[in-house]
Amino acid sequence: MLNRRAALVGLLSAFTLSAPRSRLVAQSRLARDPIADLDTYTAKAVADWKVPGLAIAVVKDGRIVFAKGYGIRELGKAAPVDTQTLFAIGSTTKAMTAASIGMLVDEGKLRWDDRVTRILPSFQLADPYTTRELTVRDLLTHRAGLGNADVLWYRTDNSPEEVVRRVRFAEPAYSLRSSFIYQNIMYAVAGQIVAAASGMPWEQFVRTRIFSPVGMPNTVPLLDSARRRTNVATPHYRVGDTVRVIGNASVDAVASAGAVWASVADMARWARFVLDSGRVDGRRLLKPDTYSEWLKPEVMVTPAEFYPTARLTKPHWMTYAFGWFQEDYSGRMVDFHTGSIDGMVAIIGLIPDERLGVYVLANLDHAEVRHALMYRVFDAYLGNPPRDWSGELLKLYGGIRAAADSTRRRAEARRIPNTHPSLALDQYAGAYADSLVGDVTVSLENGKLRLRASSTHVGTLEHWEYDTFRLRWDNSWEGTQFATFTIGRDGVPSRLDLGGAMLRRVERQRASAQR
Repeated sequence: MLNRRAALVGLLSAFTLSAPRSRLVAQSRLARDPIADLDTYTAKAVADWKVPGLAIAVVKDGRIVFAKGYGIRELGKAAPVDTQTLFAIGSTTKAMTAASIGMLVDEGKLRWDDRVTRILPSFQLADPYTTRELTVRDLLTHRAGLGNADVLWYRTDNSPEEVVRRVRFAEPAYSLRSSFIYQNIMYAVAGQIVAAASGMPWEQFVRTRIFSPVGMPNTVPLLDSARRRTNVATPHYRVGDTVRVIGNASVDAVASAGAVWASVADMARWARFVLDSGRVDGRRLLKPDTYSEWLKPEVMVTPAEFYPTARLTKPHWMTYAFGWFQEDYSGRMVDFHTGSIDGMVAIIGLIPDERLGVYVLANLDHAEVRHALMYRVFDAYLGNPPRDWSGELLKLYGGIRAAADSTRRRAEARRIPNTHPSLALDQYAGAYADSLVGDVTVSLENGKLRLRASSTHVGTLEHWEYDTFRLRWDNSWEGTQFATFTIGRDGVPSRLDLGGAMLRRVERQRASAQR
């Protein structure tokens, strides 16, 4: 037995001595540093996903152990992305708004289960029961009964106050607290609650109560503030196989839902604050009970409202807390959230039990390399076998895009050929209005019908079939949608069905009233 053991040791020694030195050094580095290869892996992933610029930071055991920028801020320009480059962090803002509410709870200025109308007496939803019973907790957990409703703020001219006023015209999608649909408007309402309870606007509150004490000097709460900085990333969108520069979409009308701009260096400090149970250098910004409430699972997330990554991670449960999606991964609880706005993406991923956090920012629309890097870091520190998350997610999301393209082609194949509009194009021109959507103007310009939904939301109506037109937005990355006119008994358009919203022709109503 002893001879066999000696022979085995000799064999292993011979293998070790014959192994390439570079491999031995790499293995040794990985043993000391689980993310020793993260730099190389990230650089390749950025290239594979064709992302112009990306920044990533990793926090472990209270330290920022990795932070680096890759690529450039804008195609065609040489300025590099670094750890101080500002990106739109999108909906990872939501956890900051929820933390702001928590601070006010700690001060006794409100409670999680206060009714919204106690704080905002004029607040109203379509359903009187929901209006009366809706609580602050409901606002933060996407269970208020509303559908998406982004039509209220996305590329509109509506003020924040007008967005919240008009939400009363949004029909319920489900009964209060019976389901989950991800929602931005309710977080805008939460921002108004912060203002009402604190006596200062939401953007001032987060500056003074979060950004400053956490140590986030470059973080700003609104797009207008970001535009005044010099080290700022530009958004990009992939059109076919070509990545192009696009314009920023302002989220300021629902700022507390997703308007913050920050660098990865600042967001690493935010992740460290969250992982340290709401403390900064030992000083608490959230009481222990409030911190626990902030991260407590509140509502089950339906599969349709979760991320396609679940097809690979296969979580046993999916929940939402106050500004956090949650799932189990490799036996640990994960708190995470993405941020997405035209041409910009973000993700924060935390495993509190491991005191581990990842934050990724990038300037390409829906670049899901963010998920890949998060899980890559998780695997490294959890001791899981290396897995090429970037390659797997490229394949997954490539399949999703192919399926969407196939669906679109099938829809186009159902188009009825050789039809024509019922009227001359100029007769469709006019003003159309809806309480939820607002005013829309259709005009004939250079022989084409043009639709204006706001000063920044304009497109061309191309005839599709009969009195249905396909609306191509001037901002091509916004895609297309169908618009169908209803012809009244008097032979002129009386209504416009725009994406399911039924707008009434305004001039026709006024003429009828005059008669």
